[in-house]
Parts: sequence; structure tokens; C-alpha cells
Amino acid sequence: MILHVDMDAFYASIEQRDRPELRGRPVVVGGTGGRGVVQAASYEARRFGIHSAMPGRRAVQLCRDAVFVKGRMSHYVDVGRQVREIFHRFTPLVQPLSLDEAFLDVTGSRRLYGSAETIGRAIKQAIADEVGLTASVGIAPLKFVAKIASDLQKPDGFVMVDPATVQAFLDPLPVSRLWGVGKVGQRKLGELGIRHIIDIRKQDADQLRRRFGSWGEHLCRLANGIDPRGVVPDRQAKQISHERTFSEDQTSGEVLSSVVSYLSEQTAWRLRRSDRVAKTVTLKYRREDFETFTRARTLPQTTDSTGLILETAMTLLDEMRQRQPRPVRLIGVSLGGLTDVRPVRQMSLFDDETHQADQRAIDRVSDNLRDAMGDGVIHRASSHVWSQRKKQKPSDPPSDADPTGDSQDGHRRT
Repeated sequence: MILHVDMDAFYASIEQRDRPELRGRPVVVGGTGGRGVVQAASYEARRFGIHSAMPGRRAVQLCRDAVFVKGRMSHYVDVGRQVREIFHRFTPLVQPLSLDEAFLDVTGSRRLYGSAETIGRAIKQAIADEVGLTASVGIAPLKFVAKIASDLQKPDGFVMVDPATVQAFLDPLPVSRLWGVGKVGQRKLGELGIRHIIDIRKQDADQLRRRFGSWGEHLCRLANGIDPRGVVPDRQAKQISHERTFSEDQTSGEVLSSVVSYLSEQTAWRLRRSDRVAKTVTLKYRREDFETFTRARTLPQTTDSTGLILETAMTLLDEMRQRQPRPVRLIGVSLGGLTDVRPVRQMSLFDDETHQADQRAIDRVSDNLRDAMGDGVIHRASSHVWSQRKKQKPSDPPSDADPTGDSQDGHRRT
């Protein structure tokens, strides 16, 4: 059995916990200053239509009584560590999706701690008692079902889906609940009269595959309750990946290059955090018609260098753009051939050891800043266009080591 634990309005809830006078009031984290954007909103603020990535000016218009507070990312990271420590008490199989959510496989923990339901409730209680926050928990035999379940009764929700009732649970839900179905996907499925998950199951699977390619096959599997992917901590992952689904199809080379730079940074950071190195870099590229392509490059030797990973991913992007110039719906970067064995440096007259040392120093400094203040605090200049857009416009979450669909950067669809 798999748990998906998702903290409720994490940043805003921390502020309300730390400042009792804010409890019950519409709290907005971020959004301050002339061009500020909302980082998070309490449930009281969400009732007015305020959400993350919204311009602060718009949030003020929607709720004049909203309380705006400056974000404290380093503090949120510390609280996130407290929550993860609670997860690891019950199982070593923890797959973080972001600072405030994770998958946990508790199959092997039931003899020690009781049923999956007992473990889920114990985790919720420990978070409430020790951290002073609420979390929503979904429990199911499949990852994507557990994630759907955790979202259904937020905040402070608890939904368990028994293995025998998975299909009955899924059928009446809208297709937007499935990983990989955003606004564009909903529109395309709606044109075929497909609005609920059961409608997918009623379709001819071969016809969906012909029309939508691998995406159609992906939908058929999920709609029929087929998801063999397990909970994979970074240390055990066969690959580490991040991807983004655009709210609007992209044609800008500048934007695509910036996204690939951003995704390369994310994957390289997680690679180093798991103390591993990679042998291959792969670019995933989905056109607006859902046709999906990949290109991979094997490196001369394993690496964890952001610079080398980024350079390779950019080369793959240039090659892909020449062959597939049509608008892009999704793009991703993944690292494969992961190992704990680091290469023996083979010096030659042509090695630029000073440049390599500089790159290692840059990675070391940026990792320290990310660990201390969160993964959004620092980016390379080549990622600037996307990092700014990302603050202004919501997108699907990144795909994790064991991809969770559309996008693990999983994490969430907004």
C-alpha cells in the first residue's frame, strides 16, 4: 500500500501557526512589492480565488482584507525536514515530490506499525503534534490513485481506497484528475465526448493510441487502474527526471532553451543530493499534437556536473528543434545510467582542469544555497526567462525519479 502525504497550504499554514493573530484570516505569502507574485495562499484566501503564481496586485483586488507576508524559505525548508523525519520513522521508502509532499510505500512496515490506515493516521497525528500543521493523506495500492485520494478532502483530509474498489473510485472522476491531463488535454478529450474517467474506458484503446500516441496509451492504462510504478527514493532510482507541461503550446526558442536549462539544474541538483553520477542525458519532447519524441546522449564518463549536463541537454534540444519545429506542449530532461561509482580523472594536455574546478565550485555553492533556502532561490542566467515565467504562470509539476505523469515535478497541476 502506498501513501501520498500532502501538507495543507504549507507556507501559509506555517505563517498562521507562528503568528496566532493570522489564524482564520486570508493570508498570502509573497505578492509584496510592485511586481510581486503569490507564493502561497491560505484556504481562507483561496475562497476569494487567490492562488500561487498570481500577481500580487490581482490578489489585492480579489480580497482587500488579505494579509500579505514575506516568504521565509529557509524556515519552510527546516519545517519540511521535520516532516520528512516523521515519514522516515515509518518507512525508508520515501519519494519526495517537493518540499511539502511525498509518496511512502508502507507495505513492508505493516508488521511493525499496523495497517496502512493505522500508519497514515499515525503520520497525520505526529505532524499535528510535533509540527503543529495539518496534512492530507491518500492511501491506495497505486501511486496515482493515492495522489488523487489525498486531494479529495483537503484540508486535513484522509481518504483510503481499497484494492477491490479502485475502479469504482476512479470511474466517476473527471479526466482532469489523471496525471498528464491539463487544460489542453481536457479540451481535446472533450471534443470526443470524454469528460470522465469511465468515458476513457469506454473508448476503443487502439483508436486512442492512433489519435494521441503514447499519451493515449498512458490514459488508457491509468483509466483502467494500471500503474506498476513503485515508490523510488533517489538513492534507488534508475533515472532522475524533471519535465514541464506548458499551459500554452510554446514556439519560442528562448523560452524552450530557458526551460531546458532550468530542468537540467533541477536534475543535476537531485543527482548530487543522492550522491550519485549519471552516464546518459535524455531530452523528452512532446508536440502540440501529443506526438512524443526522445533523444539521448551517452557521456564520455559519468558526471554530476550541472555544466556538462546542461551543455548536453542544450545540444539535444537544438537537434530536436531542427527535426521537430512544431509547437511544443511538454519538455523534459532525464539522467540515466546512475551509479555510485565515480570516474577516475584521466588528465591530458587538453583537459581544462581550472574550468572543471570552477564548475565544481559553482555547483557546491549553489547546492548549499538550495539546501539552506529552497530550490527556487538561485538559478543560472540561462534559466532566467523560465524562472521568471514560472513565478508568473502556473504549470504542471516536475516528473520525479519514477515519473508520475505529465509532468513529479510531481509535483502539482494548478
